[in-house]
Amino acid sequence: MKYIFQSLFIIVMIFLSFNGYALDQKFEIDKDLLLLNFDLKTDVDDVHTIAAFDLILKSKEYKKLNYYAISGTYGIQAGAYVPANNLFDMVFKQNWTDAHNDRQNSIYRSIKKINKTLSDGGNVWMVEAGQSDFTQEILTALAEFNISFSKEQIIVVQHADWNEQETSVDALNYVKQNTHYIRIADGNKEGNGTPGFNNQSYLSKNLEDTRLLSAKVWKQANEICTKYNGINGRYDNKAISAGGVDFSDLVEVTYILGINDTPTVAAFFTKFNKTTSEK
Repeated sequence: MKYIFQSLFIIVMIFLSFNGYALDQKFEIDKDLLLLNFDLKTDVDDVHTIAAFDLILKSKEYKKLNYYAISGTYGIQAGAYVPANNLFDMVFKQNWTDAHNDRQNSIYRSIKKINKTLSDGGNVWMVEAGQSDFTQEILTALAEFNISFSKEQIIVVQHADWNEQETSVDALNYVKQNTHYIRIADGNKEGNGTPGFNNQSYLSKNLEDTRLLSAKVWKQANEICTKYNGINGRYDNKAISAGGVDFSDLVEVTYILGINDTPTVAAFFTKFNKTTSEK
């Protein structure tokens, strides 16, 4: 019986390690960097993810969060891009760069942020809200600028099969070999070990209530989704088409930040979507 339990323990640990849940590192808000890579091609779910992330930024616990966002970090997928620069300006202010229109400059700005974090003894946590081609370019640029790092210092978190499939094979292999690459379960489903942040019944229009902290952000996000969802060959996000929400990429953020009490869309908004009087 003893050996049976030992064998089961080993199997469980291998399973957890494979799925990325055996993480022995923790995000340290006083020195680590959260790098948010948004592909915005061709699904509008990134738009809702950004709006949901704004609620985290507005919470007291994460007001000092060190982050940097990049738009247009898409891989090899076909289809049209979803322009969302106004939303990026609203949420991220000066803490973002546009890789869709200026990829090289975005790479330079990103490695500058990364270098400062590494120099100060921090780690870099990458949210792959899309593919890993841009991440591979960042890693290559770090090497070209002689910025050294260990695998443990750059942690990449991915949640979607499709994102991996639409990353070039060489880029995905390079990222996996040169970073602490963590694969977590899909954020579109509940009950699989990560939150389920895709719900067509939770009306996104209600998030525009002017009494709520991120009302203007959600109004802008919904306008972008209405304009681009399923248009000109873009992916038709069913939840958003139905008036619901899809911020499935945010599961990578909640995983990195250790937010463990928001397993559903409703639970997330209960925790973070405060009124202006509750701020």
